[in-house]
Amino acid sequence: MAARAYWQGQIRLALVSIPVEIYSATKSGATVAFNQIHEPSGERIKYEKVAPGIGPVDPEDIVKGFQYEKGKYVLITDDEIEAVKLESKKTLELTQFVDSSEIDAIYYDKPYFVVPADDLAEEAFVVLREALRKAKKVGLGQLALRGREYVVSLKPCGRGMVLETLRYADEVNKAASYFRDIAETKPDEDLLDLATSLIDKKTARFHADDYHDRYIDALKELIERKRKGKTIEIEEDQPAQSRGSNVVDLMAALKRSLEKPSAANDSAVKTKPAKAPAKTSAAKKAAAKDDEAPAKRAPARKRA
Repeated sequence: MAARAYWQGQIRLALVSIPVEIYSATKSGATVAFNQIHEPSGERIKYEKVAPGIGPVDPEDIVKGFQYEKGKYVLITDDEIEAVKLESKKTLELTQFVDSSEIDAIYYDKPYFVVPADDLAEEAFVVLREALRKAKKVGLGQLALRGREYVVSLKPCGRGMVLETLRYADEVNKAASYFRDIAETKPDEDLLDLATSLIDKKTARFHADDYHDRYIDALKELIERKRKGKTIEIEEDQPAQSRGSNVVDLMAALKRSLEKPSAANDSAVKTKPAKAPAKTSAAKKAAAKDDEAPAKRAPARKRA
């Protein structure tokens, strides 16, 4: 069964209109849903929609209402909401073009695949896609989707394009209020060199299928064990390390991290590994001091 378009309309660039369809580029990950159960009887808890002083009500009698004062509402019908038309409801007009680096990643919300609506739209679609690619720009505009208007970006993606909804400025918390207590200090150069070497050691190409939700896997295993009547042992949480503790020496920890083979990293590296970084002077000093040599990097397995 073919996927159903999330939105159908047109992209407008000046006097050129391109009929397109967009499809959700993502899907919900695996989840485990729980119901509320009345433990003594084992019956599932159910909820009814009720009105004070009236009791249960018919779903057909329920309408939308906006509370403008406590206990006072303006009633709005679906037809009235539908009548509030926006030009962006069926048209995405590209009003600005920017470098992708100008948009902070925190503003990106949800991606959609964009394809031409028919064969006649394909030529103009390809021209716009390649123009964006050649200019290395991202198109911006506003689009109405499912009851609200979004700022959206448009950029090439393979033979198609990707549209991403963006958060408005008032939807993003200002980072300064969270980061202001972090001191403006520079790290020790030796520590920085060791940390950089550790990053280089673990650098590899990104493959999304290398990762999966371990929490969901463990939760499913727990449910299956309980279903089979097996005993579940719950480990007590270890007390959190107090703040400001110097139990772990940072230099020693970084050195051990460089020397320790990483099975997780080796399994993730499925393509040609990055060139091994030259040992920094700081790393040489640290190694000489302990009279230990870092372990050789395990060769990367060839990608199947």
